[in-house]
Amino acid sequence: MHRVRVSLPHFREFDWNATVLTVAPKFVEGSREPLLAEYLPGDTAIARTSALPARWTRKAGLGNLGLRAFPFLYSAGSRLMARASFDLVYFSTTVFTSIPLGRLWKRRFGVPFVVDMQDPWVNDYYDQHPEVQKPPKHGIASRLHRALEPWSMPAADGVIAVSGAYIDTLADRYPSLQRKPCMVLPFGAAPRDFEGLRQTPQANRFFDPADGKIHVVYIGRGGQDMWTALRLVFSGLQAGLRESPELFGRLRLHFIGTDYAPAERSRKNVEPLAESMGVLEHVREHPQRIPYFEGLQVLLDAHMLLLPGSDDPRYTPSKLYPYILARKPLLAVLHENSGACDVLRATGAGRTITFGGARENAAELYRTWGELLTNLAAIHEINWVAFEPFTAREMTRRQCEFFERVLASVG
Repeated sequence: MHRVRVSLPHFREFDWNATVLTVAPKFVEGSREPLLAEYLPGDTAIARTSALPARWTRKAGLGNLGLRAFPFLYSAGSRLMARASFDLVYFSTTVFTSIPLGRLWKRRFGVPFVVDMQDPWVNDYYDQHPEVQKPPKHGIASRLHRALEPWSMPAADGVIAVSGAYIDTLADRYPSLQRKPCMVLPFGAAPRDFEGLRQTPQANRFFDPADGKIHVVYIGRGGQDMWTALRLVFSGLQAGLRESPELFGRLRLHFIGTDYAPAERSRKNVEPLAESMGVLEHVREHPQRIPYFEGLQVLLDAHMLLLPGSDDPRYTPSKLYPYILARKPLLAVLHENSGACDVLRATGAGRTITFGGARENAAELYRTWGELLTNLAAIHEINWVAFEPFTAREMTRRQCEFFERVLASVG
């Protein structure tokens, strides 16, 4: 959602008019955030559809939004394309079960479509890591995705992805994509979100910044693919508690929004590891997702930010850009091949400890962490010129150039 949301204010500047097709909020499970809608341009064309209510379909074991909304999205999109001339359909979502609509509409109306891969559709992570516990219903979801992806992706006219590895994987599976436009494009940063937040501050229900503790914040998912990074973090914390207890003893690490499941079914992913390593006293986990602007407020209230990465080098954490815009001391623990490493080096926005090679040194993490903690009040200089290519406006410009390439390729 956020790729499109932050692009909408800029599309017209680059000669594209967008109509958003989405599901009405009352049919979507998850938190509500009215402020997000207020940040959209006032003249944005939005068509909202129905979906089968989850309270009905979950009785039959079906909660997936794409499946619940599929016939409604198809009908609404068909009506839009029958009434007006559209140049392109753009799927920018992780609700992968909606993407087959692109092939259906293309066959019926001749409109090309582009898919934005923000995560892998067919995820082979658990096949490669059998020791990691699979999410509930993983088997059913995997079979569904393995059927829908090969039906949909060869018909796509272009692919955008947050990671080059995603494009390489798809091109290997579907050789026809090798002859079509593809582009790696990170998420764009939206400085205006922070500007608006200063005018409309949100409540922080997680900690009091003035309570004498040092509050370190991570907001985002917390799957077991991040345990390599978290083990390094907790090992560094162990070292700090031994060597500098007066400093590290003040730390409170907050992990927020670590589970994608709705609140009533969410479960903790980080505290069990912290407990096994003896540092649970300093770790707090709130697995439920929280509203976007509340999350930004927590970043601003934090004394320091933590960014643990996945052991999958293809994963690029999209929260990196809000972290940079928060202008807080930042400690990143990332796979050495993660694209986030390059961004942090270019902007000077944080200190990075890498893993995945021969050297995974908790002692180095402890020393780096200690340096950051002893200089929390220092002015944090960021290379904003180097950051400019990652802003929402620049990313939208690149999207629009890509759309033109796709149209040229389909002739």
